[in-house]
Amino acid sequence: MTRKHYVGLTRMSDRFQYFTSMEEPTFKNAGCRYAAVIGPFKTKRAALWTEKYGHNNPHFQHVQDAERLSREAI
Repeated sequence: MTRKHYVGLTRMSDRFQYFTSMEEPTFKNAGCRYAAVIGPFKTKRAALWTEKYGHNNPHFQHVQDAERLSREAI
């Protein structure tokens, strides 16, 4: 089993935070830290792009958007 890339919306600061997980995040195992979780992402690059540029970005509506936009940003 491989680690997958996710971005969580933190409860305390209302910011995106990149993290990896071996299992799918659920309310039981990630709910105390994150109000919402986005992912899994295919690439770490897309998850890090989401963490930095995804919050309130109208061009980012889906994980595939982050994958595409992170490739274009190179």
